[in-house]
Amino acid sequence: MQKLTKKVSEPFPFHLKITDWPIAERPREKLMHLGAASLSDAELLAILIQTGVGKATAVDLAKTVLREFRSLDRLSGRSFRDLRQFKGLGNAKSTLLIAAFELGRRAACRGDSMKLRISSPEDVVKRYQPLMRDLQQEIFKVLLLDSANHLRGDETISLGILNSALVHPREVFRRAILEPAASIILLHNHPSGNPDPSSEDIQVTRQMCEAGKIMGIPVHDHIIIALDSYASFAERGLL
Repeated sequence: MQKLTKKVSEPFPFHLKITDWPIAERPREKLMHLGAASLSDAELLAILIQTGVGKATAVDLAKTVLREFRSLDRLSGRSFRDLRQFKGLGNAKSTLLIAAFELGRRAACRGDSMKLRISSPEDVVKRYQPLMRDLQQEIFKVLLLDSANHLRGDETISLGILNSALVHPREVFRRAILEPAASIILLHNHPSGNPDPSSEDIQVTRQMCEAGKIMGIPVHDHIIIALDSYASFAERGLL
């Protein structure tokens, strides 16, 4: 990503501390009296950021960050290094924002996993797309299913570009054997937004399917999540 050069020390429309604003304009007070839905994205971020820098308030800093990344969705997937480049976002504030976004993703996708029965790729996408759609690097997960196709859990196997060197059958099936799981589903994301499987994706999938046959733990599907779309190897006849 292009290095960020925007500094919060540039001029801003507000020069008063938030505590000097009319009570009705202060983000925390608005949230307490009107509810979180009444606040703008910048005001919600400002509550997490807490304090500004120089003459810039926390709201000014929040607006600058949102303007740089162009949307809340794009901001939510940024790394610690991305956020830390802003003057006014130190270690504590950057980690707080990342933690808040991650909690939001997990809350959106998690329920009682023992009650979730996987009957189609859409069931997987509905659960995991909020967690993975905005990530800036590829994450490869294995979903563990029981004999009735209920989701028993998942495990992250690798971070980074998917290839056969990083994703080994030993790691993919380790927890499936310990659980034990009756079958598995492979899952990873494409930050590019294009869900089409690459040649490496196809190679890794074939390798895992062969290993699953040997161990008696079949691979039901390999699903690729990309923003608002997905690709299912089972639906495309690639398994």
